Amino acid sequence: MQYLALATDYDGTIADDGVVDEPTLAALERLRGAARRLILVTGRALTDLQQAMPRLDVFDLVVAENGALLYDPANHEERALGIAPPPAFLRRLSELGVAPLWVGRVVVATRKPNEDKLLRAIYDLGLNLHMTYNKGAVMVLPVGVTKASGLRAALAQFDLSPLNCIGIGDAENDLAFLDICGMPVAVANAAPAVKERAALVTTGTRGAGVAELIDQLLSTDLVEFHASGEAGRVILVADDDRVASPEVP
Repeated sequence: MQYLALATDYDGTIADDGVVDEPTLAALERLRGAARRLILVTGRALTDLQQAMPRLDVFDLVVAENGALLYDPANHEERALGIAPPPAFLRRLSELGVAPLWVGRVVVATRKPNEDKLLRAIYDLGLNLHMTYNKGAVMVLPVGVTKASGLRAALAQFDLSPLNCIGIGDAENDLAFLDICGMPVAVANAAPAVKERAALVTTGTRGAGVAELIDQLLSTDLVEFHASGEAGRVILVADDDRVASPEVP
C-alpha cells in the first residue's frame, strides 16, 4: 500500500451543515477497518467539534484549531501545538470591539470584516501571529501553525511521511495540508482554488465524495493514477474510469 493514511477536513468535506451522515461514517469505518490511519484536520475548536461529531472515535487522531491542537480520541489526551493567545491581545481585541470572538487553546477566531482590527491589535502589541481564512471566518494563530504543521505532528506519531497520506478538503485553508500530501484531493463542492491544486477531484460532493474516494482507495490504492503517467488533474467519475483534465470543471 502506498497510501497508509487519509487526512480529511470536516466542514464542507465529510460534514454537511456540521453533520456527518451515516453513509459517510460507514465509509470512514471501512477505511479504519482496512488498517489505514484516519486523521481529521479541522479549523473547529475541540469542544465545538465534540458537540457536532459524537463519533470522533472513528479517527486515529484529530488536528483541531487549524493545526494548533492535537487530540487522541482513544485516551482523550490533548496536546497544544502552539502557545496560548496573550491576555493583552484579547484585551486589545475587546477594546477594538471585535465581535463575535472565539478563543480556543491557541486559536483566536472571528468573522469578516474584522481583519483590520485583528491586524491593528497584532501590530500594536508586536506579536508574532498570522491570520488565515476559512470562508467567512478569520483565525489568528502563532506564525508557523497551520493545518500542515498539525498534520505533520499527527503523522509523526505513526512514523508516516506526508507522501504516504491522502488529503481531502474543500476550502482555501485546507491548501496548507493538501499541498504536503502525496495525493491532494478536492471534493466536487470545493473552492476553485482547491480544485486547481488537487490531483483528484471527486464527482460526489462533501461526504459522498469522501466515500467515493475511500472506496476507490481500498479497491486499487489509486495505483492507476500513478501508473498512467499522465499530467494534469484526474477526476473520479461514476463508472470508475479516470479522466485526465487540465481544466477546472
